[in-house]
Amino acid sequence: MRGMNDRPADRPWGEPNRPRRDAELRLYGVNAVRAAFARRPDALRKLYLAEARIPQLQPMLKWCVAHRIGYRVVDESDLQKLAASAHHEGVVADVSREEPASLSAWLRDLPPGPCCALWLDGVGNPHNLGAILRSAAHFGAAAALLPKHSTLALSGAAARVAEGGAEAVPFVRLGREDNAIAQLRGAGFALYATVVRGGRDLFDVALPERAVYVIGAEGEGMNADLAAACDLRVSIAGTGSVESLNVASATAVLLAAWARRAR
Repeated sequence: MRGMNDRPADRPWGEPNRPRRDAELRLYGVNAVRAAFARRPDALRKLYLAEARIPQLQPMLKWCVAHRIGYRVVDESDLQKLAASAHHEGVVADVSREEPASLSAWLRDLPPGPCCALWLDGVGNPHNLGAILRSAAHFGAAAALLPKHSTLALSGAAARVAEGGAEAVPFVRLGREDNAIAQLRGAGFALYATVVRGGRDLFDVALPERAVYVIGAEGEGMNADLAAACDLRVSIAGTGSVESLNVASATAVLLAAWARRAR
């Protein structure tokens, strides 16, 4: 195990700008790293931190010592290289990536009662994804549903923006679209296509106990066939001063409306 001050000259920083879609995920930011450690400490593989963070991260450091996980105290420039971001907040961690559950497994383990999930049809910007996950965690959404062939995956940038919310909202991989819709309806869910215009006013709709909001891609919106397959199309009415809300902001409004109904 490398101790806190063991800093070899040939630091293998790797390629921080390369997309990390392998078995490990590089997290950064205090809340993102602490949330991952709190929920699944066994996933921790390496830890890098600024000296100023040592008191705050003592439980994590003790875990590293007890389980022979390498950690290293490094300076600001090294943390920025590791995170490929200036927003590292003094801590970077490599953790095992958590694979999405299947829809069947998720539905099997889902407890009875009110439930809301997000079907992410094309959302790709990591900052939008992070903001969506933060809102989803805040309002108690049960999952983020990923289409069968979606390449969307959690990144360090998305996890930092989520401020710990990425650990509270699991990803679920859908199968064939028609089968996924049938499975969700069989479990009591109604599907709501969220559209910029032409839908029912969200605030006039009696939301069901179990709902799936289908969220379209930034810019082009959702797939037209998928929207047509949903039970209802809903829109967020505004003043018209701007065309629409950002996808992450819109998702927060949608979730708040459902959470009010669920309570």
